[in-house]
Amino acid sequence: MDQKRGNSLLKFFAVIGIAAAVAAIAYAVYRFFTPDYLEDFDDDFDDDFDDYFEDEDGVKDTDKTPADKVREAADKVRETVEDAAEGAKEKVSDTVDKVKDAFAD
Repeated sequence: MDQKRGNSLLKFFAVIGIAAAVAAIAYAVYRFFTPDYLEDFDDDFDDDFDDYFEDEDGVKDTDKTPADKVREAADKVRETVEDAAEGAKEKVSDTVDKVKDAFAD
């Protein structure tokens, strides 16, 4: 009886192994025949990325030297900081005027 039980256990594991092998083969065939959509996405993304950074005059950033790119970025940062500082200065000035008016009364 022990030999019969061991034999049925061996058959059970053989069936499980065969099913796993068939599933692995089916998955490998599926992966082989499925197109790689990520590659197409990467190509489209690169094209869109390059188009986004095209300037108004039609010159792409790739035509500019790194020094030119740094100068442009520094100018943009300087303008942004100046605008923010001017806005903050106006708000502080308004607040000071309000406080002076409140204490003057």
